[in-house]
Amino acid sequence: MLIVAGALTGGVAWSGNPLTLPFAFAFPALWAWSPSRAIAALVSAGYFLAASRGLPQGVANFYTTDLWPGLLLWIAASLAFVAVHAALWTSRSGGKRAARFGLAALLMAVPPFGIVGWAHPLTAAGVLLPGWGWFGLAAAATGLLAMTTRAWPATAIALGGIWIWSAASWTDPALPEGWKGVDLELGRSLGRDVGLEQHRDLIAMVKAAASERADVVILPESALGFWTPTVERLWRGELHGVDVTVVAGAAIVDAQGYDNVMVAISAGRAQVLYRERMPVPVSMWQPWLAWTGQGGGAETHFFANPAAMLDGRRVALLICYEQLIVWPILQSMLHSPEIVIATGNGWWTAGTSIVAIQKASAAAWARLFGVPLVSAFNL
Repeated sequence: MLIVAGALTGGVAWSGNPLTLPFAFAFPALWAWSPSRAIAALVSAGYFLAASRGLPQGVANFYTTDLWPGLLLWIAASLAFVAVHAALWTSRSGGKRAARFGLAALLMAVPPFGIVGWAHPLTAAGVLLPGWGWFGLAAAATGLLAMTTRAWPATAIALGGIWIWSAASWTDPALPEGWKGVDLELGRSLGRDVGLEQHRDLIAMVKAAASERADVVILPESALGFWTPTVERLWRGELHGVDVTVVAGAAIVDAQGYDNVMVAISAGRAQVLYRERMPVPVSMWQPWLAWTGQGGGAETHFFANPAAMLDGRRVALLICYEQLIVWPILQSMLHSPEIVIATGNGWWTAGTSIVAIQKASAAAWARLFGVPLVSAFNL
């Protein structure tokens, strides 16, 4: 029953609706109730596998293959989460158990375990306590710890009341005035087959948004394909006389591999605004290539460029996978950004709830800190 409850908790909490995220607060109680380390491991596996259930289909879509590679990666990705929670489980109740769960939560929030720290219950803090910022995060963490103690009934009642109140008053993060995110439906061609015609189509979309008084237009991850001097000249030339700044995803290739970046372009200048801190493991980040001297794969910048200046405002940027894990957004929030920009190229998630979960996570974090959110995704 505990294992089934763990799976239900993961499945419901990570459905793609931000209002279901607080259901994840049941996980620490299920972990604490486990009568043995083995059961705690299975409860953790049920929670994580249910929360990440879209991965096998996503991998199959990405590599155009059957489900088996995705199933293997799905199980492999769960090992860190399961190992941490199984190793730190204890039969002793009270403060020691709470401290151990707190350590597990911390380990799954930061590298190296945090690299696959999906489905972190703390993501729900923004749904329960919107606008509370760091105090809300601390209060949510306290609630998580209390769920592992004998005080769990009172804690659950309190959290449930807050949840109901929050759901009744929930609003999506505000969109900053003059900023517009453009969603695309270009499938796998975006970033892979970006010819002159597609560039001109994107430029036309930007000009249309500018004509509707958009000062900053956000395009999805990979929208520009490879970032080259030729692409820069094309965009700057086409934007001549248009008072707009475009933020769009691109790839910059070097001898070691490539950087997944967001660039800011206007008629007057173009610059790399952000380099992705944590690309998708395996499909993009392939560290074993560097270890064997082959090179290739996406570069990681774990704690670099947490915030950037754009149009006179400090912004935090999250590309795709970074919306599913914890430390990138919290590191960015240490720099008090005024706007959060969330982008993704999610064509490979067709038939899954992965993009919906990314959007729900980004919305929850933005609401926690009371920061406007602009998003742009390609499907």
